[in-house]
Amino acid sequence: MKVELWGTRGSIPSPGPETIRYGGNTSCVGVTLSDGSMLALDGGTGIRSLGLALAAKPTRLHILLTHLHLDHIQGLVFFAPAFCPQTELVIWGPASPEASLRDRIARYISAPLSPVEVRELPCDVSFRSCPETEWEIGPARIRAASVSHRGPTLGYRIDDGDSSLVYIPDHEPALGADLDALDEDWISGFGLARDATLLIHDGQYTDAEYPNHIGWGHSAISHALSFARRTGAERTVLFHHDPLHSDDFLDEIERDARQRWVAMGGVESAIELGVERAEYELPVRAPSAAGAA
Repeated sequence: MKVELWGTRGSIPSPGPETIRYGGNTSCVGVTLSDGSMLALDGGTGIRSLGLALAAKPTRLHILLTHLHLDHIQGLVFFAPAFCPQTELVIWGPASPEASLRDRIARYISAPLSPVEVRELPCDVSFRSCPETEWEIGPARIRAASVSHRGPTLGYRIDDGDSSLVYIPDHEPALGADLDALDEDWISGFGLARDATLLIHDGQYTDAEYPNHIGWGHSAISHALSFARRTGAERTVLFHHDPLHSDDFLDEIERDARQRWVAMGGVESAIELGVERAEYELPVRAPSAAGAA
């Protein structure tokens, strides 16, 4: 399984010279399964570049949306394969009693916000609410679960062979609780992330910033590290960088996160910050103790 980061920023695109190394595009991760099947996790502005890179790739594509906040869907109307009649596009996302997934996305892909409407897309597009049980895409088993964030929000687990990718980019598991003391059954997203080969997890705030953002649906660095340690993730990528955090500031966050991880008894290389265009090849899973404290 190959994983590529196409957008690592949260909340709003933040292009500019001060964000060029980590990237300014919002959330999107490309996944190539072992049989060549293609998935995209979220449709932030990073999906535009992913679409341009898919010119000669398979024409059946799955997009798994964690939720419908603008920074996770605003790239959909600029996704080049959606404008190709030969493309079969399947868009998955959280269910809501308010309206269907198609109708909720159509609020954004319609006038006056967009020059194109969903019904005008030339591709073969379908919308599916994620089931409560596992389902299969190619050789992979996909599992979605609700996680702590504002509005209907999912995290995803993709198991392909012995490798597992867990993607929880917007997550506040420590809301009103001490993660280190909380029973695992009460930790949002715990079962989804247990023993992941690669965990891509919300790390938007520093510990100093978090008290002013309680309830906003995002993690402080210490919460992300505690979540990774308790779930036994082998490797963790901190994701959804705050738009106000420059490259230099993110360098400091990464150094601090790695020092904390080592102090917990973990391996320094098992923690890093997400960098746009970074690639990961997920091999057969090693023992979970390799990255855990």
